Amino acid sequence: MRLVGPDGAQIGIKPLPEALSMARELELDLVEVADKANPPVCRIMDYGKYKYEAAQRAKESRKKSTNVVVKEMKYRPKIGAGDFGTKTKKVEHFLSEGHKVKVTIMFRGREMQHPELGRKILDQVAEAVADQGRVEVYPRLDGRNMTMVLGPDKKAQAAAEKRRQAETEGAAEAAPAAEADEVTAPTAEATEAESAPDTVDEVEATEADTDEA
Repeated sequence: MRLVGPDGAQIGIKPLPEALSMARELELDLVEVADKANPPVCRIMDYGKYKYEAAQRAKESRKKSTNVVVKEMKYRPKIGAGDFGTKTKKVEHFLSEGHKVKVTIMFRGREMQHPELGRKILDQVAEAVADQGRVEVYPRLDGRNMTMVLGPDKKAQAAAEKRRQAETEGAAEAAPAAEADEVTAPTAEATEAESAPDTVDEVEATEADTDEA
């Protein structure tokens, strides 16, 4: 066999008993790494460490390879405001999850004579989801449909998240100040209560002083 040392250096052609003896002396394993070669190639190594490192490399490779899914959302040229809002929120949600979205305008009959209506809707969709995605494939006619492809925009998503956090923090800081103003501001009822007699005895005393006078 052709023997490779633990540091990757070529040791040369060695018989199996000698290769095993060298591996035992180093307290390592003798692993066949190329059985199709002539002669076969074996390497002296820590096999447990080799398996662990291989598993880690495979794990990192899976993390880097993203499974991109293309969703589709269909609109009509004369879609109502309610349906438009519902569908566009779904488009925004898909983008926030990292998916691409194919937006399709479906024309029927004479609607094909007014492609500008479809283009207007696609522009509105792109503007509405600008915090989550950007246009990757611009609107184009495809038979009786007009399509556009949106992709996630990480920078826009990060900027939108910062704005939301700033707004939340601003609202939290403003709330205690508003509560303090409500507590310290005297009401008309409180002012009247302070100026009015507190008890029946005070009222009677006031009347008696008037009679004496």
